[in-house]
Formats: sequence, C-alpha cells, structure tokens
Amino acid sequence: MKQTLLLIAAFVFFCNSALLAQSTTKITGQVLDNAGKSLANANVLLNKTKDSSLVKTAVSSSDGKFNFVGINAGEYFVAISSVGYQKNTSPSFTIADGETKIIPALTLSVSSKNLQSVVVESKKPMVEVKADKTIMNVEGTINAVGNDALELLRKAPGVMIDKDDNLSLAGKNGVQVYIDGKPSPLSGADLAAYLKSLQSSQIEAIELITNPSAKYEAAGNAGIINIKLKKNKNFGTNGNVNAGYNIGTYAKYNGGLSLNNRNAKMNVFGNYNYSQALNENNFVLSRTQGDSTFNQTNHMLNRNKGSHNFKAGADFFVNKKSTIGLIINGNISSNQMETDGPMHISYKPTNTLVKILKASSSSKMQRDNVNFNLNYRYAVTGGKELNIDADYGFFNLGNNQFQPNNYYDASGTVKLSSNVYRMISPADIDIASFKTDYEQNFKKGRLGLGGKIGFVNTDNNFKRYDVIGITDVYDKDRSNRFVYKENINAVYANYNRPFKGFMLQAGLRIENTNSKGVSSGLKYNTPTSTYVVYDSTIKKNYTDFFPSVAITLNKNPMKQWGFTYSRRIDRPAYQDLNPFEFKLNDYTFMKGNTELKPQYTNSFGITNTYKYRLTTQLNYSHVKNIFTQMPDTTEKSKSFLTKRNLATQDIISLNVSYPYQYKWYSFFANVNSYYSMYKADFGGGDRKVNLDVLALTFYMQNSFKLGKGYTAELSGFYASPTIWQGTFKSIGMYSIDGGLQKTILKGKGNLKAAVSDIFQLMKFKGTVDFSGQQSTASGRWESRQFKLNFSYRFGNNQVKASRQRKVGIEEENKRTEGGGTGGMGGQ
Repeated sequence: MKQTLLLIAAFVFFCNSALLAQSTTKITGQVLDNAGKSLANANVLLNKTKDSSLVKTAVSSSDGKFNFVGINAGEYFVAISSVGYQKNTSPSFTIADGETKIIPALTLSVSSKNLQSVVVESKKPMVEVKADKTIMNVEGTINAVGNDALELLRKAPGVMIDKDDNLSLAGKNGVQVYIDGKPSPLSGADLAAYLKSLQSSQIEAIELITNPSAKYEAAGNAGIINIKLKKNKNFGTNGNVNAGYNIGTYAKYNGGLSLNNRNAKMNVFGNYNYSQALNENNFVLSRTQGDSTFNQTNHMLNRNKGSHNFKAGADFFVNKKSTIGLIINGNISSNQMETDGPMHISYKPTNTLVKILKASSSSKMQRDNVNFNLNYRYAVTGGKELNIDADYGFFNLGNNQFQPNNYYDASGTVKLSSNVYRMISPADIDIASFKTDYEQNFKKGRLGLGGKIGFVNTDNNFKRYDVIGITDVYDKDRSNRFVYKENINAVYANYNRPFKGFMLQAGLRIENTNSKGVSSGLKYNTPTSTYVVYDSTIKKNYTDFFPSVAITLNKNPMKQWGFTYSRRIDRPAYQDLNPFEFKLNDYTFMKGNTELKPQYTNSFGITNTYKYRLTTQLNYSHVKNIFTQMPDTTEKSKSFLTKRNLATQDIISLNVSYPYQYKWYSFFANVNSYYSMYKADFGGGDRKVNLDVLALTFYMQNSFKLGKGYTAELSGFYASPTIWQGTFKSIGMYSIDGGLQKTILKGKGNLKAAVSDIFQLMKFKGTVDFSGQQSTASGRWESRQFKLNFSYRFGNNQVKASRQRKVGIEEENKRTEGGGTGGMGGQ
C-alpha cells in the first residue's frame, strides 16, 4: 500500500512538473490616478472577453504596476477598481503563448460620490489552501448553519474525529486546539464538550496549520487547529443579530447579538450567544473476554440546558504607533447526560445468557470558563514591531454522576443484586501566561524574537459514594484527589528573507517543561484495620529544541514549490497521568499511566501550487512514543482503558485541493490521503500492535448563484476506513449536505435553510483485538437535521478614507492574523 501511495504522489508531482515546462505568458500594466501618479493597492481583475468570467486577480504594487504570469492564450480585458475611485476597464486584447503583453496605463478618477456611502463587500470561498495553512471560512457558508465547532471540524479537510470525540489531523493524533490564537488547556471529553458549545454563528474561520513556525508553541504533533471567533472591524456603531432553529429527533435553538463602536481613537466590541439543545445518541458495544461475552446497547440523551458564550473588549489607538487592548471572554454551560440500556452477559462456550446488567446513569455537568487578556502593540510602518500579552483564565468543571448497576436473571424479571454509586468530580483549572514578540528588519530579511512563560494548575477531586437506600456513604478506597502543576518556559528566534527566486524561513524554539502531579487519598491498611494517607507524586523536568525550516521557490509566482521541516511535541494530558483507577461500571474501568512519556514528531513536507488553484502537498512524519488508548484486561472478565506509548508511527500523507469558478457556478474539492503504520510490543503474543492503513478523506462543495438574492450549496464528505488511537479499526463514513440562502431586507438580512446528512450516512463502527479482548463498537447520532437561521446586520457599514483610521484597520488586521495583541498566534 505504501508503494501505491508513493506512485500516486509521484504521478501528481510529475504532472505538476510537466506543467512547469510550459512556456511563460505574461501580462503587465500600471495603474495611475487622475494626477498621473502611481496608484498602489488597486484591485486588478483579469477577465475573459467571451463571457466576462474572472481568470485571475492582482493588487497593484507601490509603483502602481501589476502583472499576470502563466496565462493561457486567448482574448481578455482588465478591470481596475479602488475605494474612492471610479472603476475603469481596458480594451479587449489578444495574447499568444509565450507572449508578453504590455497594457497601456489605466487611469482611475476620484469618484464624485460621497465616500461615506461606499460599502465594500466580499465573499470568501469555503476553503482556502495556502502555503502554510488551510482555512475553512465558516462565516457566510450556508451548510455551516446550525453546526457546532465539533461538527464543523468533522468535515474539515484531513480532520478525523473518533467514537470518543478525539481529534486527529492527516492521520496523526496530538492536535493542539487554539481559540483566537490561544492554546486551550482542555483535552478529551472536556475539549469535546467545549467545542460542542461553540455555534457556527460565532465562528469566522477555522485554520488548519500542519507545519507551524517557531513562533507558535511546539505542542501539537499533528499541528494546530485555530478557531477564529468573529470580531467586527467596521467604523461607527453597528451590529448583528441572529437566531437559529434545528430539528432532528429533537429541537435545538440558538441565537446571538454582536455590537461594535469604532472611531479613530478606540474600538469597543462585544457579543453574546446562547444555545439550548436536546441531542440523541445510540451506542452498541460487543466485547468477548475469556469465556464471557458482553453485549451492551445504550441510548443516550444529552440535554444542553443552556450554553452562554460571551466576549467583550476594547482597543485604544494611543497614536499611529501604539495600541492598548483588553479582552474578556468566556463560556458558561449546563448539561445533563442520561444513559439507558442493558448489558447482556453470556457464557461463550454454550452461548447461554447468564444475566442482564441494567446500568442506567445520569450525569449533571457544569462548565464555567472566563479568560482575561491585556495587550500592547507598538509598530512603525516597515520597521520595528513589539507585541506584549498578559493572560489569565480559569475553568470550573463539575460532574455529578448517578450510576446504578442492577443485575437480573436471564429472563430480565428477577432482580439478583444491585450496586449503586454516585461520583462527584469537580475540577478547577487556572492558567496564567506572559509573552512578548519582537520583529525588525535585519540583513535584508525579517528577524523575530520572543518568549513566553506559562503556568497551568489543575485540581481534580474525585469522590465516590455507595448509595444505600437514600443515604450516600463515602467510599474512601475509591476516592482520589489529583493536583497537577505545569510550567513551560519558552524562547524562540525566527528569520525569513527573500532571495532571487526563493524565500527562506528558519526558526528555533526552545521549551523547558516542569511538571508535578500529586495523586492522594486514603487506602485501607489491613494489619492495623485503619485508613492511611497515600501520596503518589509524579515529577518531570525536561528541555527540548524544536527547529523549523520553510523554503519557497517563487521565481514564477504561478508555479510555486515549498519545502518544510518541523519538530513538535505532545505532552500527556493531566488526567492521563493520574494512576488512580476510575470505575465506569462494574465491568469497565479507566486509569492513568504515570509512565506516559511525551510523543515527538519530525515532519517533512513538499508543496506545489499551480496558478494559485491546484495545490498538492506531500508530507512524511515519524512519531516516537505515540499515544494510544489501550483496552486491557483484569480479573478475567473485566476491562480497563489506559493511555500508553506505542513505539513508533510512520505516516505519509498526500493532499490535493482545487477550486473552480465559472459564471454562476463554483466548486472546491479536497482529497487528503495517508498511509500509516503502527508498531509496539507490550509483552508478545496478543499484546503486540502491528497495524497499517491506507486511508483518505474527500470533501467537495458546490455553490450556485441563482439570481434575485438566492444562493444554493451542495457539499459532500467521505472518510474511508482507518485506524483510531492506534488499535481501533473503523469503517468508512459519508455525508451529503444541502442548503439555500436568500438575501432580504435590502441586503442587510440573510435567511438560510439547510439539511445535514440528507441520506443519514454518518455512523461509525469498528473493531479492536488486543490482550485477549475482542470488541466491536458502533453508533450514530442526530446527524440528519433541518436547520433554519436568520441574521440581520444594522448600523453603519461604511468605509472611511481617513489615513489615521486606515492605519487603525491595518493594525487590527495584523493583530488578528499575525499573533499580536488581538490574541492570534498563541506563542
């Protein structure tokens, strides 16, 4: 299979190389204002004369010049526009293969209309593939309506979500999730619960960064998923209100309001979003262990009783060089999970039903999070730039689970015994960090230096009670408190410089990690017949170096090549280190592993971009000490789950993306394929792991402009059979979504209707065979839903021509896109 994938990769790159051999066709020209001076930053559109379809876009340089390279022979015209000027077009012209066409200078005259009435509108494609990242533009996409962040990620190019809601990217686990450029401390079920609370109406874009530079934290073996939340940048007072309704099996509701006031001196912004939902899930697990078979069927209802997301802040433009900002954001949510279903326990040799376990449980969960950010930015145009960020945040997570275990005979009518438990497990997480980033021109390039000090403190207090009648009796043997503290200190240097025909970026990040985990509780001492305090302490201290290199061959901008290398780390989550054994039910346990080591990845990549459209990426990664969730056995018939380090994982991935537009129709297609091999030996025999897989994901979106304000979308998603968490072999998954949008209320309102998973193809199933235990799991959720959303924008949507305000916008864009005070970058 590896040879097959390599042949495919070689073929694709051969085809691209053949394209490089084509003759170069070039169109050049210049844009002037009505005074005859060069006009920079004008929009230049190259169109076909035959049907006026757009071929390519460009922006005029500081001397007003523009060029198009690698254009096919044909007949074209050029259209020029700029804010505050009247549009102008060139006469039609014909160009032959290999010809260089020089268009006479085009002049733009100042518009006679009042600049205050100018409104600039644009629509981004659903997916943009760039040299360093892939961007899903959620805002404005019809089929994204009514989804939460986890569902959006499920259909993102190269992203996989397993049955336990663990994320992987291009076949690699260890994804680091960022929110507005800041790394989230959550993982596993806590991260999944948070992502489910974020509605698509709050999200502007999702960035998939597979080879981050040294400026980013080294955590995240597979790379970084950065979720950018919306932030209004328009001048004046303006806002947006939205409301949504979904229906699958049960109804779901969401709504939100955003407000913004901006002038030359300051920008004040805020938004609030609310959601409420009842979600249904069905899960089936069949497990064979020793001489027993366990067949479990669960029906789960997740009641989102109310999720409140908020964000407020202000930016003060002290002068053209300095900006001070403050941001407060958070999430408060309350959920209740109800699980109902029997487990049939049979004697395998005769296939005789022995007894039935009815373990209907109820969990009440409260999740509160608030974050504070104080930032400062100093920048001189074309020169030095300094960004300083101070952050503090806290998470208060509460879980109160009631777990009855009632045993009945084979008929299900005679009760044999009963074990009833209550688990109360509050967890508090505090995060504090201080970082600074500095850049300046150096040796014909750009030098960046920075550092960060970060602290994370977690306190998880697990209390288990035996419920006897109406009394909860504290179980000292099964209760535990785990306190984990982590300090990471980092410095980095990053340098990029353009050369003739290529660009070089090289960086080095050094991170020092200091962590301490204390697992404490009471353990019964038989000789003394008393309880004694035990204390299991885990200490880890290590320093790592993380180099990164990127080379871009851009002599011909229409046919670019890129080469990348990076080394990254994924540290164990605190709950995966706690050695305490958590009882999920009478037959299933979960415990941490104090010996769990960080996993490290070395990644190499080659990218080819042809005509800014066809993008092909080939990557190879070698992962050492890869994390995997291993099912193991205990007490003959019981099972427990724990995280362990596999020896290695080798993975080769190939990603091909292509956008197309013709008049009223456009589409985007992305194929991500990978070959992965997992190896480990935990004692020979059935405790060996030696698996490989050739898998792919495919995403395609079709957009149709139907006229009179109507737009339609049809999108499809496919994920082939693969391997989750190193041991679980899964089947393929499919989905087809459709939606319609109508612009109303003079362009200020949008009404969207969509149906997700029209044919109900989204379901999972898989098998695992390890340590004498064979399991098959399957399940589905309310993937098919009808979704309706209305949004309305109000207030001032005008663009001002003030120089000072223009500088403010440029500074704001740099902060929200490049890792400055707005929170992006997450260094």
